[in-house]
Amino acid sequence: MDNLSLPKLESEPQFNLERFFHLTPDVLCIAGYDGYLKKVNPAFSDLLGYSVEELMRVPVSDFIYSEDKIITSRFRENLKEKIPLLNFQNRYITKKGELVWLSWTSISEPDNELIYAIAKDITHLKKLEEERNLLLADLARLNTDLKQFTYTTSHDLRTPVNSLLSLFNMLDLSKIEDKETLEYIELINVSALTIKNTLNKYVDAVSSEKKINIQLEVLNLTQMVNGVCGSIDTLIKKSNATFIIDFTEAEEVKFCSFYLQSIFLNLISNSIKYSNPKVDLVITIISKKVDNTVQLIFADNGIGFNMEKVGNNIFGLHQRFHNNSDSKGIGLYLVQNHMHSLGGKITVKSEVSMGTEFTLTFRD
Repeated sequence: MDNLSLPKLESEPQFNLERFFHLTPDVLCIAGYDGYLKKVNPAFSDLLGYSVEELMRVPVSDFIYSEDKIITSRFRENLKEKIPLLNFQNRYITKKGELVWLSWTSISEPDNELIYAIAKDITHLKKLEEERNLLLADLARLNTDLKQFTYTTSHDLRTPVNSLLSLFNMLDLSKIEDKETLEYIELINVSALTIKNTLNKYVDAVSSEKKINIQLEVLNLTQMVNGVCGSIDTLIKKSNATFIIDFTEAEEVKFCSFYLQSIFLNLISNSIKYSNPKVDLVITIISKKVDNTVQLIFADNGIGFNMEKVGNNIFGLHQRFHNNSDSKGIGLYLVQNHMHSLGGKITVKSEVSMGTEFTLTFRD
């Protein structure tokens, strides 16, 4: 039988591992079970500011931050039991007294009682994490302050409102003969009740740490508009506004009742506030079905604004585009937030002296 010769394997290339050990920017070291470093690379020396000789002269635990020594020792003992160390983080003290964070990956060689370890300097990540935590703490504090302010304001405003309602109860309406005066008194009473109910919602929501009526429900658009218009009936009559409303294409929308009330209230009151004195105010509210979604087109023939100058600032907080002392720049900011918070969107078109049109698209 002929002898079969195996193919010769090419010899493996010789790598200079010592050069790799010295050039790598990560920390590389070999430590003994006795707690002393046996070999370290320049990256470790540069990071801590000690010479290689200084690092190997004393136990490595001498360089570890005091609060991390116990847990580091515990994981080191696990290494002796052949349990690899993966992404273990601890702090070291540099020669200048600064703290650096290292993330370690280590394995042991029990036969020679050696531990091989590599570490990455993650100090910059820890600083970013600390800054983020400080920002979150500040945000939590500001949220608490805002919550307390909202609670206090809502609670304190209920007192004069309750006093106003008590006065209505004390009135003897039978002694008032003028029908128009009686109508105005009833409108004031209804408005006061609406304010009280709204304030109660705020107080209850803040007290229970829940969102305000955030549940979604199927809402009848006609009923919602009528309810809002009824609450500001006097304002509407004074403006002589004419409403053109058509909800035949979509009579209902799934949304938050509280938010939709706020949207209608802000848009209607804005149309009245920024009406054009040269023409009779006309407010148009139409619903549409577009790609299985409901849209509301809300338009008026008011003074409008220059879209090129206003741009995306139209929905910004405290943004005002007309000289109106009653404007606080909050209404449209709330409208956009109400829509976005429930997955909807709002767009706007406007021309100076031609009016403004908002398109509200509700999520399916």
